[in-house]
Amino acid sequence: MTAILYALTVLIWGTTWIAIKWELGATPVALSIALRFAMAACVLFAILAWRRRLAPPRGEAARLVLAQGLCLFCCNFLCFYNATRWVPSGLVAVVFSMATLLNACNARLFFKQRIAPQVLVGGAFGLSGVVALSWQQLAGASFSWLSLWGLGLAFLGTLCFSFGNLLSSRLQKLGHMPLQTNAWAMLTGTLVLLAGCLLAGVPLRVESDPRYWGALLYLAVPGSVIGFTAYLMLVGRLGAERAAYCTVLFPLVALNVSALWEGYRWTPAALAGVVLVLIGNVLVFKKPAPRPQAAPVSAR
Repeated sequence: MTAILYALTVLIWGTTWIAIKWELGATPVALSIALRFAMAACVLFAILAWRRRLAPPRGEAARLVLAQGLCLFCCNFLCFYNATRWVPSGLVAVVFSMATLLNACNARLFFKQRIAPQVLVGGAFGLSGVVALSWQQLAGASFSWLSLWGLGLAFLGTLCFSFGNLLSSRLQKLGHMPLQTNAWAMLTGTLVLLAGCLLAGVPLRVESDPRYWGALLYLAVPGSVIGFTAYLMLVGRLGAERAAYCTVLFPLVALNVSALWEGYRWTPAALAGVVLVLIGNVLVFKKPAPRPQAAPVSAR
């Protein structure tokens, strides 16, 4: 089951980038994100109603769900969408692939979990691989002070994503499963985004282009309902640091989609990046060698 969830997350989130590209247009970004999670929340609430599990979380769980909604379904998407205005999307992917390392460090900082050395080494290999995969785009990019702003937004988005992972991990330890918490967290993110749009005077106009609505539907159901549920179930099963290695594998799927739809051509650097990413994947999921037990001291 874990392998299926892992593959499902990588395949779905590796293809959402092209839907996001098709979604960008006349509709304000914040409104598009709000619509995405509003549609996803409706689907999740329908499932919960069918299963008679609509009761909202209470106490500590309610506070954690509120924070998860802000981190995972609001702030990080605003950061990533706006970061691509100033830096190449390939560089945003490189920053996002730091999620494995950030999750390991944050789990150590907040939950006092031991950092597995192979996770750090594997994450470093994966990060290097994503740099190689994106090298063709990065080499032709020009950078300015605005680029630093874009990098900062991408890092802040990744940090929010990491915090959202840890919040979900905590909720699952309290007995609340992603299917339920995601519904309420997505509703939270939607309401915050809509309130922000109203306060900022953002026009609530949505374009009628069928491609826009097709992309939005794909992002809402496969990308959000299935993708986030599968991913956060992985967080509960594998731990936040190992589950986050999915973010390193997304570019492999994305580049294959680009080769199919946009004529992308593989380069030696990109192929080397694939090798580095796969090595990192092996290291991250390699079971640590058991520690030798000290021989019992015989009584004298």
